[in-house]
Order: sequence, then structure tokens, then C-alpha cells
Amino acid sequence: MSFVRGRSFLVLVFFLILGCGSGIQPVSGLGSTTTVASSPISPVSTPVSTAPSSVPSPIQHIVVIMQENRTFDNLFNGFPGADSAQSGMDGNVSVPLVPFSLAGSPDFGHGHVGWWREWNHGKMDGFGAQAGPLVYSYTQKSDILPYWQLAERFTLGDRMFQSNTGPSFVAHQYMIAGQSGHSSENPSTGPWGCDAPPGTTVPLIGPNGTDLPGVFPCFDYQTMADLLDAKGLTWKYYAPGSTEFFYIISAFQAIRHIRYGQDWKDNVISPETQVLTDIHNGQLAQVTWIVPTFNNSDHPGGAAYGPEWVASIVNAIGESPLWNTTAIFVSWDDWGGEYDHVPPPQVDGEGLGFRVPVIVISPYAKRGYVSHVQHESGSMLRYMEAIYGLPSLGTRDAVSDDFSDCFYYTQAPTPYSHVLTAHSTEWLLRQKPSGPPDDD
Repeated sequence: MSFVRGRSFLVLVFFLILGCGSGIQPVSGLGSTTTVASSPISPVSTPVSTAPSSVPSPIQHIVVIMQENRTFDNLFNGFPGADSAQSGMDGNVSVPLVPFSLAGSPDFGHGHVGWWREWNHGKMDGFGAQAGPLVYSYTQKSDILPYWQLAERFTLGDRMFQSNTGPSFVAHQYMIAGQSGHSSENPSTGPWGCDAPPGTTVPLIGPNGTDLPGVFPCFDYQTMADLLDAKGLTWKYYAPGSTEFFYIISAFQAIRHIRYGQDWKDNVISPETQVLTDIHNGQLAQVTWIVPTFNNSDHPGGAAYGPEWVASIVNAIGESPLWNTTAIFVSWDDWGGEYDHVPPPQVDGEGLGFRVPVIVISPYAKRGYVSHVQHESGSMLRYMEAIYGLPSLGTRDAVSDDFSDCFYYTQAPTPYSHVLTAHSTEWLLRQKPSGPPDDD
């Protein structure tokens, strides 16, 4: 994704550079100070206890489906009971939001530097200056009917924020670790991680919407996978590509001890379509992350099959014996430069970022519920910790909520009803590979 910058407070970043693979690797003391309350993030954190849930949960499988580049105002505009806007501010001028197709929407800049300009100290009026008038648009319901079906039947969150303020590389690190080693943008070349060629760098967050000089994008901080491994729990990360060719977005490529360890061979799975076979065979891990290909993401410029791809996964789980023990989170990694009207709370030197949608799908998710509770990327990690009694990573998970308002575990399990799609799962599986979901 593109290049956008930080917040209205000073961020002082110290880092130590050590060797890592074919480049260099920051491994200690990445601290930050801000003018608001901050939560320090260490690359290697000491686990702390997470309080167990007061209500026993029947959940045995947690699935996170990561989609691309949409704000809440853009994707669920007009959803009943949800907070969305029909106009936005471009400086001092009010601009109406106009309908635009999912496939045809432009690809706007959405890096950390651009974030700073669009946020504009909470005024939320810099989108037009950053990206042009088409940024004030929304996706038509007819383009994303599977999403609306799922949101209407289960739970939709309209106060879900990115934990970070930058693009995909950073956002995907937060989805597995609640931090990004203070990286602020995407790496200068791909693949994004320890397999990058020598000389590749990823910028670090600097003060007042600036980047600091980059480091090699190969880190060694603790991730949710490490907590799961320590307790003997299973996990899988499905991403486009193969063992011979690494597509850009595979978050664990940037975690040195996983990339060069047994977990990479056993638990990082390509192609991503293997998840459908594993679900069919009853082999769903206790925690699963799924990344789509470009055409099956909601990234601008793709073929707009994202809603059907998500529905194919949810249908497969919903129509299997796994349904009664599964919770599925569908969320979008970053805002994609699209307009949103809700100023994100500023909680530390790196977030929160703009609103993105989240759909919570489970036989125990509240039915037809719109959650106005503040959630963030770290909330999915906190949910995993609460369900499985894991210690905290001590990063954004430690100060995130655990989606407890979205579930009602004492209700009778909601029977699953098939989500209609224009194409069959078999048709989606026959698609030619379209590459990674994002490279900007």
C-alpha cells in the first residue's frame, strides 16, 4: 500500500541494528514517546496473564479472513443501525459521497505519510488534497451482497479501527503480533520479509508524519503463533504463492524464527485455496489466518470476487460439522485511502488508524447486531488469548477489547444458512492465480 505518516504528537524511536539474513534486523528497544497516553511495545515482550472469560466458550476454532483496502463509510454505507456518512469534508468544503463499483474504484495512496495528511489532527478533511475527488465514494450494496447478507445475519462492527496508521505490511504484522517493530510503510522491494533481496529496507515511524531511515524487514518479535506453539495449539496461515515463489504478503515471512523454523514448513500454507480442502476434510486449525489473491481481495483494480471468496469460506465452515465450534472474523487490513468520517482515537505513537469494517460470524455471534464498541486489530489477538487462556503478547492486544459484546455463548447455536453467490466455489478454485492482494 502507499506511503502515509503518523500523528499529532512526537514519536522518538530508538533502534539497535543487528544482522538478519541477508540484511539487518532491529531486535531491541524500539520505544516511543507521545504527548498522549502510550503503551510501549517491545520487539520481544514478556507475557502477562489474561483474565479468563466469565462465561465458558464453546469456541474451538478461530478464523481471521483478511481483506483489503476499505473503510466503513466506503463498504457499508447506509447499513441500517450503523454510523456512516453521506458526505465528507474536503478542507472547508462539504463533498457528497458518490456510488462507485467495487471493481472500478481507483487505487488511492494509503501509506503512513498520507494518513497524517488525511487525518489532519482529527479534522478528517485532507482526503481530497491527498487523493482527489473520487476518494469520496462508497461501494454499492449490489456489488457486495454476500457481505451484507453476513452482516445482517450476524454482527457488524462500526467502531473497528486499524491498530496502526500505515499500509498492508504493517497492518498484517499487527494482525499476527500486535506490533510491527515500529515499521511504518511497506518494504522497498518484495517479497516483504526475510526473503527480500539485500538492500531492501522498511521505514520506521518518525515524528509528526515523517519516516526514519529504514531497516531490513526481518524481525524476531513474539507473535500469536509463538503463544499457540507454547501451549500445543494448532495454527495455519494460508497465503497466495508456493514454497518456490513467495508472494509479497505472507506476514510470517518477516518473522525470522518462524521463516527459518519448522513452523514455516508445517503451518504457512500456499496456495491459500488449500483452506477449502482442509475445511472439507475437517482439518481446521484452532487458529487460522487467510489472505486472498488479488482478484479475491477487495483491492481496487481487482476482479471484485472478494465477497464471493469470503462467502465460499464461510459457507464451507457453516455447512460442515465445524460450524458449532467456530468464530470467524472478516476484516480489512487498512483503509485504502478511502474516505471515512470518524476520527480515530489516538492511543499511542502508531495508532489508532482509520475505521475498517469487521463482520463477526459464529453460531454464537449476536444476530442482526451492530457493535458500536471500539475494536481494533489487536482485539482479534485478545480474543484468541481469552478463548484459549493464553498470556498476553504485551503489545496492542494488551489494551484492546476481546469482542465480548459481539457474542452470546448461552444462546442456542444459530443454524447456518447458505450465503448466495454469483459463482460457485468450484469456479473460484479454477481461477488463474492473480498474484498477491496488494503491493502498494
